[in-house]
Amino acid sequence: METKVNYAVVGGFVLVLGAALVVAVLWLAAGGMMRKTYDPYLSVVIESVAGLNLNAPVKYNGVDVGKVEEIRLDPRNPQRVILLFAIERGTPIKTDTVAILKSQGLTGITYVELSGGGRDSPPLRTLAGNPYPVIRSQPSLGARLENVLTSVLAKLDSTSNNINAILSDANQAAFKHALDDIASVAHTIAQRNDALDAGMRDAARTLNNTARASAQLDPVIKRIETSAAAVEKMGNEVALAGKTVNTIGADVKRFTAETLPELERLLGELSVLSTSLRRLTEQTERNPSSLLFGRGAVPEGPGEKSTGERKP
Repeated sequence: METKVNYAVVGGFVLVLGAALVVAVLWLAAGGMMRKTYDPYLSVVIESVAGLNLNAPVKYNGVDVGKVEEIRLDPRNPQRVILLFAIERGTPIKTDTVAILKSQGLTGITYVELSGGGRDSPPLRTLAGNPYPVIRSQPSLGARLENVLTSVLAKLDSTSNNINAILSDANQAAFKHALDDIASVAHTIAQRNDALDAGMRDAARTLNNTARASAQLDPVIKRIETSAAAVEKMGNEVALAGKTVNTIGADVKRFTAETLPELERLLGELSVLSTSLRRLTEQTERNPSSLLFGRGAVPEGPGEKSTGERKP
């Protein structure tokens, strides 16, 4: 019995199977079941990114963890370059992780190196106002060397300008005149060498005489010191005597202030008593009986009338 074959079905099956094989091969070539998942991160660098291309590797301590997906200038500040990374999910990107541009080998291929990230540091999160988490950046070795070289060159340029100013024509002429003056002085000293030697000898003799005079002055100085001590002692004694005189003077002043008024009153009373005694004596001499009978009547004077009263 002859079997009938449907060639159209067989052809369609072959085509479908071939397409499935092609799709499987492409899927496997693209990663297939081993395809990785990436998370976006941003980083901003303030330096030239020459040599860094799209899909350049992003390494974490030397291990490939992603790639560079976008390189663009910051429209608000063209000095800043914004880099967008695609980093494998699960990579420990921490708040203290930093991104640095590095060159690989002698070819000069630039890539991004991530470093840092302490074990206890929190994971990096997206902040308000940013679409993705932002990894901090640090200047690359080339940028640091460029800054150092720029500073060194600026200092060298300043030093060169200062040297040129010092070695100007006017300063060179002044320096030449100074050398000529020094040479003239040296020549004059050389010509007067004998006079200088004689002066030095005279100075030596003068110093010797001064030393001898100083030795002879020592006893005189000692005697002067002794006399000065004696004068000082005498001055102390005079000062003590002056203090004693001051004390006596204070006592005399106090005596004068307190005793003289009493003495003056006593002398006044003695003067009154003496006057009374003199009058009494004179009266007794004129009329001794007045001691017994008192004073008699006083005779009336011319023009006075007798009133019959007795005047004392």
